[in-house]
Amino acid sequence: MAVNDECKLKFLELKSKRNFRFIVFKIDEKIQQVTVEKLGRPDESYDDFTACFPPNECRYAVFDFDFVTDENCQKSKIFFIAWSPDSSKVRSKMLYASSKDRFKRELDGIQVELQATDPSEMSIDIVKARAM
Repeated sequence: MAVNDECKLKFLELKSKRNFRFIVFKIDEKIQQVTVEKLGRPDESYDDFTACFPPNECRYAVFDFDFVTDENCQKSKIFFIAWSPDSSKVRSKMLYASSKDRFKRELDGIQVELQATDPSEMSIDIVKARAM
């Protein structure tokens, strides 16, 4: 599975310049390539992010999560989320599962990974718990 250069470039912008809050990626099966589907503005929320996931299709995504630690320090962690709903096609789930590790290696700087099959598995509470 090839990775479109735009995926890496936009991820670097999210990581270093913080131009985006999140990026949603999809696999274009016709050209066998991971591409950028949506870029989230810096002012968009986690709810805006989760609303981008189609209920019956797989996606990859990264989210720049800001939080405050117990010691009152402002921090940020970059989450990689593999969205694979139970209702998506088996072929699609297999394609996303088999391509995930290679794609993740292209995005240097991922700090936390989540695998989700329904919205409850990537709730804000789970994200906060994993960030700490």
